[in-house]
Amino acid sequence: MKHRLLRITVPGVLALSLLSGCATSGQAQERHPDDPWEGFNRKVFVFNDTLDRYALKPLAQGYRFITPAPVETGVGNFFSNLGEIRTAFNSVLQGKPGNAGIATSRFLINSTVGIGGLWDFATRMDISGRDEDFGQTLGTWGLDSGPYLVLPLLGPSTVRDAAGLPVDMYTYPLTYVDDESVRLALTALRVIDARAGLLDQEALIRGDRYSFIRDTWLQQRRFEVSDGEQGDDPFAGEEFDFDDAFDE
Repeated sequence: MKHRLLRITVPGVLALSLLSGCATSGQAQERHPDDPWEGFNRKVFVFNDTLDRYALKPLAQGYRFITPAPVETGVGNFFSNLGEIRTAFNSVLQGKPGNAGIATSRFLINSTVGIGGLWDFATRMDISGRDEDFGQTLGTWGLDSGPYLVLPLLGPSTVRDAAGLPVDMYTYPLTYVDDESVRLALTALRVIDARAGLLDQEALIRGDRYSFIRDTWLQQRRFEVSDGEQGDDPFAGEEFDFDDAFDE
């Protein structure tokens, strides 16, 4: 499966936030300029960690144990393929017709030749683009990110990205599944699959876990909004692979 950066979606951010681990009880030595609400954020951070320790991580471990690797890969591909619709929509809003075309091509190819998105055939054809969401769209339009914000259940965000979450939700196809039980089951599977994908390299966090998560998330988010114009992706290397660099 193509390892793509965690999106700022409800399941993606939920998995990200619930991986973040217990923060140290002491305050950071220096106040981060993007984190004026650190006291509140740390409390929410610990709340999210409790849910991960006693619910999400055990479920993800069980899922990984009973699910054959090819099936797990197919599940991840399926949900990633659905995200191409949101990428195409936001690429149009950002004035990026090329990326919109790539996302549309990926969705059509993977949904047909790739058997409903279970097989990422488009990547094998070297058809790859940038993921886009409405938070990135707002940033492209010039809206400032605002303070860093840790949301209950939803995890790392900013005021701008939190404002974009409703649009992201309504541009993801699972929202329109009529059968509520099916929709909830698929959403739960999506969250657990995302969490399972982060089990292997959770030992990369160093020092104060809250600060590590905040600083890497903010840096990666700036990279995504600017389409890499600020320099090389700081998490492209193996040591800081943002897909997997989160501890319990």
